[in-house]
Amino acid sequence: MEKDVISGAFFSDNERYADIINGIGCNGIPFVRGKDLYQADTKILSGKRRGLGGKGKRITAKYRDLMRKTAFGMNFAMIGIENQEEIDYALALRVMGYDAGEYGRQAAEIRRQVRRDSKGLSRGEYMYGFRRESCLLPTTTFVLYYGEEAWDGARDLHGLLNFSGIPEELKEKVSNYQLHIVEVRRLESTDMFRTDVKQVFDFIRFSRDKQKIKELLDQEQAYGLLDEEAYDMVAAYAGEGETMFKWKEKHKEGGKVNMCQGIREWLADERMEGRIEGKEEGRAEGILEGKARESERMGRLIVALTGQSRLEDLVKAAEDAEHREKMYKELGI
Repeated sequence: MEKDVISGAFFSDNERYADIINGIGCNGIPFVRGKDLYQADTKILSGKRRGLGGKGKRITAKYRDLMRKTAFGMNFAMIGIENQEEIDYALALRVMGYDAGEYGRQAAEIRRQVRRDSKGLSRGEYMYGFRRESCLLPTTTFVLYYGEEAWDGARDLHGLLNFSGIPEELKEKVSNYQLHIVEVRRLESTDMFRTDVKQVFDFIRFSRDKQKIKELLDQEQAYGLLDEEAYDMVAAYAGEGETMFKWKEKHKEGGKVNMCQGIREWLADERMEGRIEGKEEGRAEGILEGKARESERMGRLIVALTGQSRLEDLVKAAEDAEHREKMYKELGI
């Protein structure tokens, strides 16, 4: 199975989703429960409909991984989750586009409501479809990064911008956008989680340490009967996925998987350590060289497109590798 399908199925459970919101967004304080979450559209529209004479841009759609409308008392917030395995050096731009698109969707809904009930509106309120008292729902996105390499990309929009020669006084007035990245393999603790998100994240972060895995299995009874969706997450992101998926059928019963038994078989295979070391040594040099080259090219592309006010091409290049390569060729980067 594709990893995005597996992670989507795992976090489609609202109790797990609420666990991420509480654990990451609320410092472990259980403000919300699964019943406080509501399904939300993951589609983000951009462009506009063609008017008379064929004028206007064609509407295009992008899809974020997961989104929930979350109740906090009488108010709501829109909270997204993005699952990331590789480093995307333009991620701040992509996630900013997702959240801005969500605000745009909310504003469009308000506009429709205002136009349907235009009584008592000022000229500006009617023209722009937004009352003085209209409000949008707070929107944010948590990025769950499962990669083995430490995240060395930008963690905010300013990290993508070339401020060389720009006065500090002006830099302070350039709006920033913060990324909320959780490096799963580098979490110091998972005690803030109260569902099997804890077991999944623990196994992923210790998956290269056989002794730690043994300790987990001995100390955590939850691994004895792990939900199938949780087992699939471990198999997909911890490594040795093909082997673990084969074990699942052998140790599955009633939607639960006896992970302890399956993993003990895995740990008994001493060849695993050699396979891991071989893969790491073979990949290390190429990964480091490739990351540095791509980071340098993307930085030059951002400067070039920003200087030409081609923000639409910049956003598309951040999301679409094919378009990014097209821009590299066009600009000689």
